[in-house]
Amino acid sequence: MKAGKDKVISLHYTLTVDGEKVESSLDRNEPLWVLLGHGQLIPGLEKALEEREAGESLQVEVAPAEGYGERQDGLSQRVPKKYFQQAGKLKPGMTTVLALKEGGHRVVVVQKVGMTTVDVDLNHPMAGKTLNFDVTLNEVREGTEEEIAHGHAHPPGAEAH
Repeated sequence: MKAGKDKVISLHYTLTVDGEKVESSLDRNEPLWVLLGHGQLIPGLEKALEEREAGESLQVEVAPAEGYGERQDGLSQRVPKKYFQQAGKLKPGMTTVLALKEGGHRVVVVQKVGMTTVDVDLNHPMAGKTLNFDVTLNEVREGTEEEIAHGHAHPPGAEAH
């Protein structure tokens, strides 16, 4: 079966940027489970996986435009500390998750920590970078009605919600 929209894939990946390993599913010894076509992967990686089959391995280079976008100047914001889970431990240069008022989360980089606020760079930490993935597809299957309705894969052993 070929990977495509509404197909669930299981894959192992290693991400490198400028020759340095950033992360790898192999370090956790757990594959990543994804429902394709539902915004779970950056566009460049998802496009490269379409029409692939279980057992295939590939190297994918993703330009910023198909990854996390180009870096944009002036995307700094001062945010009250209450929007950070561990505000007391934040230091400049750290990557953290910002809880958004309208719901959801955003990955940001801390620029400055004040008494009651934190200045953050709203660019994703990988914005402006070319991403290199080594990927092996372990499994490709049809997404279930429930997975498609939820918009994400349910790995084996995961509890329904």
